[in-house]
Amino acid sequence: MASHAPDPSSSHTARRWSGSTAAPAYRPAGAVYRPRRPTKTPLYPVVQHHLKTFLAEAQDADPMGWGVPRWVERDFRSYLRCGILAHGFARVRCTDCGHNRLLAFSCKGRGVCPSCNARRMAEVAAHLTDEVIPHLPVRQWVLSVPKRLRPFLHQTPEVASGVLGIFLRALRSALRDASPGAPAAVRDAQLGAISFPQRFGSSLPSKTLSIEDAKSPHYHYHVLALDGVVSGDIEHGVRFHEATSLEARDAQALARTVQLRVLRWFARRGLLDPSTVADMRTWQGTGGFSVDGSVRIEGEDRAGLERLVRYCARGPLALERLHAPADIGGLSSPEARLVYRLPEPDVHGRQELRLTPIELLERLARLVPPPRIHRHRYHGVLAPNARLRSTVVSMGRPMLDESQVNAEPPPSAGPASHSVAPPGHAQKLAPTGPLAATPRSQSSRMLWVQLLARIYEVLPLLCPVCGGDMRIISFITVPSTVERILLHLDLPHRPPRVSPARDPPQAELHLDQSPTFDLAAPEPIPEYEFDQSAPHDWEI
Repeated sequence: MASHAPDPSSSHTARRWSGSTAAPAYRPAGAVYRPRRPTKTPLYPVVQHHLKTFLAEAQDADPMGWGVPRWVERDFRSYLRCGILAHGFARVRCTDCGHNRLLAFSCKGRGVCPSCNARRMAEVAAHLTDEVIPHLPVRQWVLSVPKRLRPFLHQTPEVASGVLGIFLRALRSALRDASPGAPAAVRDAQLGAISFPQRFGSSLPSKTLSIEDAKSPHYHYHVLALDGVVSGDIEHGVRFHEATSLEARDAQALARTVQLRVLRWFARRGLLDPSTVADMRTWQGTGGFSVDGSVRIEGEDRAGLERLVRYCARGPLALERLHAPADIGGLSSPEARLVYRLPEPDVHGRQELRLTPIELLERLARLVPPPRIHRHRYHGVLAPNARLRSTVVSMGRPMLDESQVNAEPPPSAGPASHSVAPPGHAQKLAPTGPLAATPRSQSSRMLWVQLLARIYEVLPLLCPVCGGDMRIISFITVPSTVERILLHLDLPHRPPRVSPARDPPQAELHLDQSPTFDLAAPEPIPEYEFDQSAPHDWEI
């Protein structure tokens, strides 16, 4: 598999993310928040009517009788409660006109719920853009491994971490060699990166291509790294050396280096036998290892950087691509069909996938990440305990006076007002100087209101009647109280009913399985008689 050249000027993908326009700001008037209705989407009735059947079939198909992992089942069941007022809600009230509104709770799922995945994606992108990634050039590196190795990465977190460490060490050496003025010793040139291991591609994983595809999703890595290396210390100043000498052959050489080191690492730990390793080294090109570094974002393009981080932190399912050709009410039938439109044709030329409800649940179940597995990680000078983290994070950030520090931050991000140094020059940051650390909030979590205002250009706590501010006054979780309030407002007070598991296909067809002979008739006389008495010499 070929490696792609890190040439942002000629890359269509680079133009896709970069842009001089600022992130859109919310509209102060006319942008009325409308609560989402998950039951009106194609995904909810699929989970509602087919989840128990899918769990039962998975348990029957498992030789050990376990079925799907518990965290997968828990994620599906939590999704059925997400956005449903009958499971509890928050009550908000306008401070001016007294208008009331109910806001349903979210499930905070990690794999199935598109709404919670979108919130987490936006929260991570906003935090990294505003608080972590400095105003320096950033390049996206994508590492893909052969299908033969993907089951190890998907099933064993230690193996996935080992492969990622090999790639980051090779990437640091490549960036140091391409950065003029960088220290000669590798240990003195530090990398700053954030990695996003992903188990899916642009389309849902298919189990019809091969056995390996059915057992392991498309495990690969997205790495956002500073396009250069950092050297120095706090006492003598920190310098950033931009990698201005990267060429196409550097990405190809990086892929070959990763191939040799990863195969050697697998052989040393007994995951692959020597004959298999020797055979994989003879594969054409880089032997299924692919390294792409064609996307580069300049330090001033904060809007493009936020879009790129959203892409790296996105969820496995894009709800806007899932459609029901027939009415949504017909999705309760096992014969129903769904269409999932692909962003671009796959290797077989298909532009859409036609799935049954059970097939959709099977594909989603393989993409739910295990618990206590980080969705993104920090490396090098951007690691949480790195000594230079606070200094590097402040690089290139505009200075704020006291009035700006105490002022409330705007709900939407605009373009950076500070210009970084011209390409090819190292940037230096002293303990005190024009690029001193900018005061930042201590919390890494953004308010739900700020996220909605930043993404959807609406203010959820803006009164639709008078335009005043609304405040949360209570959280209602007691079932009896929830039911009384919903009945008073003439809203559904019972959660949607989850359909039970269907019978096996043989029972559904109502086949006539009665015997062809008469049960009341005597047994037929055998054609041959055998003497079954014990021999006389046996002791009984």
